[in-house]
Amino acid sequence: MGETGSLRTTLHRHGMRVTPQRRLVLDAVRELGHATPDQVHRRVRSTARTVNITTIYRALDALEDIGLVRHTHLGHGAPTYSADEHEHVHLVCHRCGEIDEVPCDLLDDLAELLRRRSGFELDATHLALSGTCRGCRGTDDADHLERAVEETR
Repeated sequence: MGETGSLRTTLHRHGMRVTPQRRLVLDAVRELGHATPDQVHRRVRSTARTVNITTIYRALDALEDIGLVRHTHLGHGAPTYSADEHEHVHLVCHRCGEIDEVPCDLLDDLAELLRRRSGFELDATHLALSGTCRGCRGTDDADHLERAVEETR
């Protein structure tokens, strides 16, 4: 059974039908990797000019309700949607905006500590950690070294 058959089965199991808009939205999210509703809208409109942003939001909500997409807040602003079947934590560089992914199990020790100390159950699948990526850190290190050399002259 192809992707369309799988989508049809999943939607029917939840009492929903496959619409061209839902298919286009799911395809756009899969193609883009991580995408805001506006980015999905732009991608969908490249092939279906009449689809409006409200339809995009409704389709994303419906697809998320049945587990075909998930959203994460990667910073301020609109959520970012992903169709990845695997669960991961997002690492977002607050300088260049690069998004990387690491397995959720890297946070197992933290999750256990939170559970023991406060009874809190961590859902790392909707988690984004903000910091500085290797590339930006390397630039900082090089800039810092260059300034230090200049100051000694």
